[in-house]
Parts: sequence; structure tokens; C-alpha cells
Amino acid sequence: MNATNPTDRSASATSFYQPQRIRTVLVANRGEIAVRVIRAAHELGMRAVAAVSDADRDSLAARMADEAVHIGPAHAAKSYLNPAAILAAAKQCGADAIHPGYGFLSENAAFAAQVEAAGLIFVGPSSTVIATMGDKARARETAQRADVPTVPGSNGIVLSLGEAREIAARIGYPVMIKAAAGGGGRGIRVACDAAQLDAELPQAQREAQAAFGNGGVYLERFIARARHIEVQVLGDGRDVVHLFERECSLQRRRQKILEEAPSPSLTPALREALCASATRLARQVGYRSAGTLEYLFDDARGEFYFIEMNTRIQVEHPVTEAITGVDLVRETLRIADGEPLRFRQSDIAMRGAALECRINAEDPEQDFRPNPGRIDELVWPTGPGVRVDSMLYQGYTVPPFYDSLLAKLIVSDESRPAALARLDRALRELHIGGVKTTALLHRALLADEDVRAGRYHTNYLEAWMTGWRAQRSVEAA
Repeated sequence: MNATNPTDRSASATSFYQPQRIRTVLVANRGEIAVRVIRAAHELGMRAVAAVSDADRDSLAARMADEAVHIGPAHAAKSYLNPAAILAAAKQCGADAIHPGYGFLSENAAFAAQVEAAGLIFVGPSSTVIATMGDKARARETAQRADVPTVPGSNGIVLSLGEAREIAARIGYPVMIKAAAGGGGRGIRVACDAAQLDAELPQAQREAQAAFGNGGVYLERFIARARHIEVQVLGDGRDVVHLFERECSLQRRRQKILEEAPSPSLTPALREALCASATRLARQVGYRSAGTLEYLFDDARGEFYFIEMNTRIQVEHPVTEAITGVDLVRETLRIADGEPLRFRQSDIAMRGAALECRINAEDPEQDFRPNPGRIDELVWPTGPGVRVDSMLYQGYTVPPFYDSLLAKLIVSDESRPAALARLDRALRELHIGGVKTTALLHRALLADEDVRAGRYHTNYLEAWMTGWRAQRSVEAA
């Protein structure tokens, strides 16, 4: 497919920005992030081309883009994960740059290198930085050189079971076995004693090899009631600023469900130290584009530890935009276009609080069973401080081949209590007919006393779900 949409949206004369190097950007992704990038590109006067699989020919991204180029079958391995198909699409549409979004090839250093070798602009950091920070063991070593605290564990990849035993004995059980090239919560196992370490380590290595093509693993101390806090940074390869932190501790199987900014668990002094460590590490590698440094926070000890860096835009970036007023996606395009960083740290202020709910096509009462299908009714919440990032439209059929994320509901207000009340109101207004979604789960979470008070950690949701499902069963009986 190579169809230009009937409405010409290319380089508008009303754009406030004149592109220098990027006239056309190929969006090598799908779903809500593709829509998000297309909108930002249009605001900057850039043409936006959507790379689409068979399953996405009638997607909202394809409808909004100036052009849609077919890249292969529905199966991601033959389309969105196929570098040759994406590079061919970029050549076909005359793209100057490729925006990878998140997921798929966004943190693939080899793909970024291919883009660079083809004379195109990769909207993100260099392939060298992706390779350094995308490998968790190398990222950990880099953090230590930048004097950024890391979770006690191995210095790099564990090469033998004997070495693993020695490290575990030194740092103390339980320990986490983590794939060096992992991501999205995959490639992680926990060993509570030496016998379990002996059993889990070789399995973790085999899993890492199968999932990521890299069997390297490393060890970290397991913090049972840790909080997951991340710092958003923005750099131009010369300077770096932070845009404060996000709390992402409400997770199921290490997949984030609800995020907020700022974190309700940090004091101003801890916030300053955490954000300073993030900018220090990003400067160490000459970071360019938007990136996120993830930390575990042990609030019992009041200590934070760097765990990894995501060298891309993240799903939850809108909560940061809501409290700072900075359009992160637009800024990454400007930086890729050759513009220097437009902000000093003193220019960035935090205002109020924001929360984001991930609305997935899943049935939370049936162990989050995927529930793709046709959207036969759609009502988005509106009003002050309410934003929806989505790829849905009424009549759209959600394909069964990809991640189940349908939309992100983001709210902001002058304080956390006010933002919680606004989110509850927005969830009551939301209606997506035709598929089951996680909206019901979010409404129940907002009624939870501990969630409302900010008293939660990375293992909180799993236990809470057990009680919630039992209550729902009683109500249904």
C-alpha cells in the first residue's frame, strides 16, 4: 500500500517550526504511539508516513498520516520487527528519519546502526549509546563509574554457577537473576536459597537466549517491598536535563498498570538526589533524545538504586508532560532535526500531580485474558485536566496480534488528592463498547485506601488482585 490521504497535511504554512533536516519522518510503529508521533510531526511541519502491517491498513495512524506504506504481514516478526522492510519503506516514501516509538525495534542497537548506515536519522540516541545502556550489565557498570548507586549484585554478567553462588552469599538471599538484554519485565527469576539458585540460573540463561538472543544474566539483591521510580531525561548529546520522576510501582507480572508523577514516596531531598544521579549518568554517555532511568526505591531504608535505562520514549511519558508542560515527543523530533536542547534545568518546574491509567483490551476478572474485537461504542471523558491518548475510533476492530493497549487516560490537577478525584470522574465517563477492558480494575484500585494514600510497592497489586477477584465472585453469586 502506498496511498496518500486525500487531505493534505504535509508541511503546513501555519507551523511554528521550520524543519532543517527532517522533511519526512517514517513512523515505524503502530497503535497510540504512532498516532502520538504523527500529531507531533504535523505540528512541526513535517510529513508523517505510517508504516503499516496487513492488520493495520485501516488503523487510525494510517488514516491520519500523510501516507501509509505497507511493510508486511500481521505477524510482527515479518513487519514491525523486520528491519529490511522498514528501511525499504523509508526509501519508498523518501523519509529523512525513522521514529521507532516504543517496543518493537526502538531499543535495537543493530537496527539503529542500520538506519544510520543508510544515511537516515534515527529519532533517538545513537546506536552506540543504545548498545551501552540497553545491555543491563554494561549499563550497571556505566552507572557505577558515574557514581550512581546500583543494587548490590554482580559486576557484570555471571559466567558460572560457582561465581553466582559466591556473589549470592556475599549480597545475601533472596537474589534476582536478570537477563542482561531483557526488557518489559521478562527474563527475571528469583532465588531464595542456594538450591533454588542452582536450579534457576541455567533456566534463566536458556530463557534469555531464546527471548533475546543473548544468554547473559547477572544477579541483584531482591528488595521485596521496593517501589519502582523512574526519572525522565532529555538530552541533545551535549547537555541533559531531567523532568522529575514518575512512580510506576503498581504492576502485574512486572507490567505497569497505573503511573503517577510526582512519586508520593519521595521527600524533596531524595527527589533532588535521585534526579541529579539520573542527569549525571545521562551526561556520562552523551545522551541524546528522551530517555528514562529506572530505579528501585527501598523506602524502609530511604535508599534508591539504578537498575536500567530505557533509551526511548515510554508509554507513561504523558504524566511527565502534564506536570512540566514539556511536549517530549515534539522535543525528540526537534533534537533529531539538529536543534540544541531548548531548556536549562532552572526552566523546568513541577506543577501539581498527574496519573495515567493503561486501558487494555483484557478481562481482569479472567486473569487478564486478551479481548480483541470490534469497537461498537466509544465515549471518551473530557473536561479540564483530562487527556486520552488512543488509536481507537468507533467501528475499529482491535487486531489480536499485538499488545493489548487501547488507550491511556491521563489526568492532572493541582494536587494528588484532586487528581485522584478527577481520574475517578473520568473513568466513570469512559465507555468502550464491544470489548472488555481494564477500566473496571482501575475504578476498583482508586477506591483502595492504600492506593489513595500512596502506600504501595511493586508486589502490592498481585496480592490485591486475589482479594478483589474473591470479592467480585461473592458479588456475582
